[in-house]
Amino acid sequence: MTKKILLSVFLLPAVMTFAQQYGGMWIPTELNEKEMKDLGMKISAKDIFNPQKASIKDAVVQFNGGCTAEIISPKGLLLTNHHCGYGQIQSHSTVQNDLLSNGFWAKNPQGELPNPGVTVDFIVDIKEVTSQILEGTDKLQEPELSKQIAKNIEIYKNSQKTEPYQSISVRSMYYGNKFYAFTIETFKDIRLVGAPPQSIGKFGSDTDNWVWPRHTGDFSMFRIYADKNNKPAEYSKDNVPYVPKHYLPVSIKDKNENDFTFVFGFPGRTTEYLPAIAVEKIMKDTDPARIAVRDVALKTLDEKMRTDDATRIQYASKYASVANYWKKWIGEVEGLKKSNAVEKKVQYENSLIAKNKDIKTTLDQLNKLYNDQAPYALNNAYYSETIRNAETLMLANLFYNYVTAVEAGRMDEKGTTSFKNRLTSFYKDYNAELDAKVTAKLLALYTNKTAPEFLPAGFEKYKNEAQNLQTIEEDSKNSIITGRTEVNGASLSKDIEKAFSNQDKLIKTLKKDPVYQTYLSMRDTYITKADPQFTSMQTKIDALQKTYMAQQMATDKDRKFFPDANSTLRVTYGKVKGSSPRDAVSYNYQTHLAGVMEKYVPGDYEFDVPKKLIDLYSKKDFGVYKDKTGDVPVGFTATNHTTGGNSGSPALDANGNLVGLNFDRQWEGTMSDINYDPRFSRNIMVDTKYILFIIDKFADSKWLIDEMKIVK
Repeated sequence: MTKKILLSVFLLPAVMTFAQQYGGMWIPTELNEKEMKDLGMKISAKDIFNPQKASIKDAVVQFNGGCTAEIISPKGLLLTNHHCGYGQIQSHSTVQNDLLSNGFWAKNPQGELPNPGVTVDFIVDIKEVTSQILEGTDKLQEPELSKQIAKNIEIYKNSQKTEPYQSISVRSMYYGNKFYAFTIETFKDIRLVGAPPQSIGKFGSDTDNWVWPRHTGDFSMFRIYADKNNKPAEYSKDNVPYVPKHYLPVSIKDKNENDFTFVFGFPGRTTEYLPAIAVEKIMKDTDPARIAVRDVALKTLDEKMRTDDATRIQYASKYASVANYWKKWIGEVEGLKKSNAVEKKVQYENSLIAKNKDIKTTLDQLNKLYNDQAPYALNNAYYSETIRNAETLMLANLFYNYVTAVEAGRMDEKGTTSFKNRLTSFYKDYNAELDAKVTAKLLALYTNKTAPEFLPAGFEKYKNEAQNLQTIEEDSKNSIITGRTEVNGASLSKDIEKAFSNQDKLIKTLKKDPVYQTYLSMRDTYITKADPQFTSMQTKIDALQKTYMAQQMATDKDRKFFPDANSTLRVTYGKVKGSSPRDAVSYNYQTHLAGVMEKYVPGDYEFDVPKKLIDLYSKKDFGVYKDKTGDVPVGFTATNHTTGGNSGSPALDANGNLVGLNFDRQWEGTMSDINYDPRFSRNIMVDTKYILFIIDKFADSKWLIDEMKIVK
């Protein structure tokens, strides 16, 4: 008996380490069912994805083109992250009715709020279509190869029968070595049901973002509506709650370390199969450049947002979006260094070369291309991040595209209307005076960090930041783009129809606009001196990466390969697990409400706690939502391999019950997009007990609990 126990102790960690040596984001039609069951899964792969009958995939949707969400009731009740629904919560907020600060809970279906433009997508079926898409491409090189593939994709899509509310997306996998067709069903009437105040839904805000331990109730609730036939339809007051093929039972059972979990969702983008040289360039060059730009933008916005509530509400969603990847990249760089990612890649490459000498030729070519591309790639990083984070320059970019389209005869009335609608939405949350400061500081950074050969003539004037602030503020005041000067007798930011009333005059004025001129000089220089070289080399790199990917799969017979994430439906699995990311530092897998109170700072924008939550904690009024410790569990970590897009993904137990809501990764493991390391890579989830506790005890919305199937 003693010998058997000892054997199991040594075997279990070995199985886990082997199973997750490389992580995994698996296409749900190609799951390794045996491995999942060895790790503890009780259901079958068909229970997870089955196009012929109801399965878990029928409860998992892509939310508004980015995040994931899941259905948790027979009435189409949808659960996703607070940060995924943040833009919708913000859109319903005003200074007088601040839903971000106060939260929102519909008291009945009639109180649910519509969200024009928001969609959810179901994946109805997945088929591998490699042979059809690559037909006739054997001897082709770029650009003819891409043209033939595009042609074959259209032929395939046109050959399939779909409903009016369905579409087919054909996606490349393994760098173009395989192709899969996804049949998608889109619903367009999505209503806000509930959201906790950001002091719960965003607790810890930027300080705690990407880190563990975490105490954030990062969830919000929506509902899918359909027509009377339960089919997708545009918003209508006559629509009714959608009746799903499957919805997830919600478990409030206690969690234990090494419990099996799997996460089902739409991970955005990973690059697990890059050569060592590519990882080195990311770690040393491009990530640090992106971090530097966003660091400046965030600090400038933060100064204003802390002192002005209107600006805080106006910029809340944008600030969170910019900060998200800023902090992620910081963790990624540190994680790549700590996990010796480059050295590990070099060792792996050497092991492949020992089995296949052709791989050395491919890697030698890749090394040369990446080194030759490095200065252009660095300029690309600084340029793209500067334009993206200086909103005034981003506006100039939008207007440049508009002017170009008009002059080329490609802008019809429908296109103009769409453009005006986009501008109206942009100006709603744009502060020209504040962004003049952001733009001035970013231009100073760009000028000081960019090699002279990539700078426009006369840009030396932007080197001095203090002087620069005055120059850009003056340009901003005299710009129609910022809305601070009128065109056609109106400001673009206040009366867009009147400002567009004379298109010829608008375009002539735009071309003389000081902000437009600054953007144009940057763009023209980049397009002339950096982009062609960067793009040409990247095309060659991509072709070689396809070859290298095929060589890896053909040579390493012991490794199970999964395709990099590309926002398509995937399953990742692992175990509930704590971590030891640094010497003498050990993290438990679970946090509790007590930790919220430990972090509580009255009045702080990140760590304030609502009085009602404090009262519930003080009275220990936890109901059925406490665990074996007597406290309410808030978050937990596991070894599931996740990335952006997995936000809002359901975390499920061995029986397919919802046990958590994925919302983040542990900072020490964010490099898992490039290099999954089982020692550090942990995904972070809100515990379902905390979610239901907030809905029931804090929000007094038991009517929502009554819709769900609770597993005790």
